[in-house]
Amino acid sequence: MKLWYTQPASQWVEALPIGNGHLGAMIFGGGEVMPRTAQGTMMDCANEPVPMDPAKETLTLNADTLWSGRPFDGNHRGAQEFLAPIRKAVLEQQDYHLADKLCHNMQGLFSEAFQTAGVLHVDCVHADAVNEYRRELDLDSAVARTSYKTDEVLFERTVFASAPDGVIVLRIAASKPGALNATAWLDGALMRSVTASAKSAAEGRLVLEGKAPSHVPGAGHPDNDSGIRFSDAAGEGMYFAVAAQASVEDGTIHADGDRLRVENATALTIVLTAATGFRGFDQNPDLPLDVVKENAAHRLDAALASSYDVLRQRHEADYRRLFERVSLNLGAGTEAAALPTDQRLKAFAAMPDPSLLALYFQYGRYLLISSSRSGSQPANLQGIWNFQVQAPWSSNWTSNINLEMNYWPAETCNLSDCAEPLFDLISGLRQTGRRAAAETYGLPGWVTHHNIDLWRTANPVGMGVGQPTWANWQMSGPWFCGHLYEHYRFTGDKELLRSRAYPLMKSSAEFYLQWLIDDGDGHLTTCPSFSTENSFLAPDGKYAFTSAGCTMDMALMRELFGNCIASAEELGVDAEFAEKLKAARARLLPYKIGRWGQLQEWSVDFEESEPGQRHMSHMYPLYPGSQITPEGTPELARAARASLERRLAHGGAYTGWSRAWAIAFWARLHDGDMAWESLIMLMKHSTNTSLLDTHPAGKSAIFQIDGNFGATAAIAEMLLQSHTEVIEFLPALPSLWPDGEVKGLRARGNLEVDLRWQRGQAQAAALRAGSGGRFTLRAPVGQKIDRVTGESDLPLEQMEDGSVRCTLQPRAVYRVIFA
Repeated sequence: MKLWYTQPASQWVEALPIGNGHLGAMIFGGGEVMPRTAQGTMMDCANEPVPMDPAKETLTLNADTLWSGRPFDGNHRGAQEFLAPIRKAVLEQQDYHLADKLCHNMQGLFSEAFQTAGVLHVDCVHADAVNEYRRELDLDSAVARTSYKTDEVLFERTVFASAPDGVIVLRIAASKPGALNATAWLDGALMRSVTASAKSAAEGRLVLEGKAPSHVPGAGHPDNDSGIRFSDAAGEGMYFAVAAQASVEDGTIHADGDRLRVENATALTIVLTAATGFRGFDQNPDLPLDVVKENAAHRLDAALASSYDVLRQRHEADYRRLFERVSLNLGAGTEAAALPTDQRLKAFAAMPDPSLLALYFQYGRYLLISSSRSGSQPANLQGIWNFQVQAPWSSNWTSNINLEMNYWPAETCNLSDCAEPLFDLISGLRQTGRRAAAETYGLPGWVTHHNIDLWRTANPVGMGVGQPTWANWQMSGPWFCGHLYEHYRFTGDKELLRSRAYPLMKSSAEFYLQWLIDDGDGHLTTCPSFSTENSFLAPDGKYAFTSAGCTMDMALMRELFGNCIASAEELGVDAEFAEKLKAARARLLPYKIGRWGQLQEWSVDFEESEPGQRHMSHMYPLYPGSQITPEGTPELARAARASLERRLAHGGAYTGWSRAWAIAFWARLHDGDMAWESLIMLMKHSTNTSLLDTHPAGKSAIFQIDGNFGATAAIAEMLLQSHTEVIEFLPALPSLWPDGEVKGLRARGNLEVDLRWQRGQAQAAALRAGSGGRFTLRAPVGQKIDRVTGESDLPLEQMEDGSVRCTLQPRAVYRVIFA
């Protein structure tokens, strides 16, 4: 459970991430040999390797609420008047190009951008060269370490981000008393000033003051080249502060300008935190700088009341409470398993190593724990790690796959607690989404689109120049609602369903009941409709975006309406509303099979302009939805497989997140070997040496975290599935994973599962029932369930398909024996 290397990171994407949901840091394990002089430009090394000095340490810093801008109404006035003409162009005239043009008139302002909080530097001074260098990230403890020797002295740096105390802690220790001499300072692209002060001969403090931009134009913005805007006015860009306290064992600390000098110490401990002017998504971030600094100082002083050992003990106990719920063993691994992680990854294509996938799986869980905790903002496109003022796609919440994928592993991988920030985001979006529904469409309920920021942007972005296929896509609300209901299916938390999930789902359904329109043939359809970020060839042979009734829309409508109907029945409420949903659901366009035997992406079997498109939104009913299954809808499952094969044959899944989605599709199609093949492709083409997911960007690649989370969820799907109300053991086990064991995966019905297999066959499973109830269990192909035992053997009802049904009691533990 360690990522480890024999050299410092020479690029930002090679650094190792730590976080506590509110604060994040990327740890380089070194510093630039030739520091740059302009503030903030140190991170120019992000995309080009630079020589690094292992005696130095560099941490780039982030705070989850440090964003550009302020609350704003981004809806385009007058948008409503274009809805009817768009629908006429599509449904009556089949003039898809006209519809595309008209969609531009419904686009509003772009969202704002996640920001960088600064950089902590610590430069150690040594007379001799460094040797025996090693840096690592221990997933068992969420502690990063860097060690080396020089002049027979061992130096060790440890870093962790504590959620209980809200701080990042760096400790540097020397094996020889008095051997540590160092300089520490803060800088950053947004800093306005830095102060250093010595509280005593053994303690010093650094404080960085900064202000976020008032506006950052994002990707596709018509003013993208005009630059980032700053303002001195209160609330036009928030103030923020980073505060760090340094203390030494032996030796002394003194201030030297804006830096702290450490001399003749045995150990140096730096405790760091940050505060921002954020007051809520619907309030101006106009906290005065003095108040922001006081908030940072208060949090720092509270943490300093505890010793380093206590801070670390609290951190590890809190982290392990989440991380240790699940373990995965895919075998001892090949000879490559003994190599450093970067070399191990490089060798993976030639020597496939399942044990590296076990590490990757747990790394995904680690990243979610580190970037999404109770009370924090949700994990964004880069989790909580970003070094740029103008990050790729603003490092925001892109909600046509990426944000949702971030939370795919939350339930199955036993991190349900970490989904709370997503639910908080959805609650806020209901407020801004109501305004978007009313102002942009003149409809009740709430609606959200493709881009979301700290201010809960819900309007269609684009400002008249965005491609409608992403800018006008208005289906993220139902997708979010799917997460709410899945949380209920996994946890059985009826009170959360009653008080939080169902009201959000119902309000979303109110919008879409009014959004649906008769297609002229008796069906209900959506219009305008877009298959996310994809285009088709119109009858004139030119590409177009806007149509009606895309497959994903129909899947989301069926899911949302079905979940609302089930919730209303479960809660005993809204019977009349549920009947309206049933009637509308019965009239939705059916899924169709196209000319290639594929699941159609559009309601019309258009020619594809990009057969290898990275987005595969029409496959939603296969995964993460559950409407298409090999057992329940075999013809549609074969069509979904044809779609997947066609996509991949034309070069699809070329991004990390898209490849992760393909792995999940193969898992749901019960093809473990094809899932394994895509896992190999993921590791070979879309994974950095730090095991962070990548996205192609010109001649290089950028970090995007969704693929880490998506692949983690997909691996869980290969081992256990429950979306059809049947607990399926090893539904997609690759032949190259003959032996293994997983503990702690979650199944719907509030069930926790352990599973062990040998020579490709399940040996035994343990079931820990939370709520109890009636469960259906299915053995792997070629096996059957012989017994289910608790205090005694349970009576089993044999089903025609070979599965068995049994009743599990709440809070009881059972053992499943396979034959």
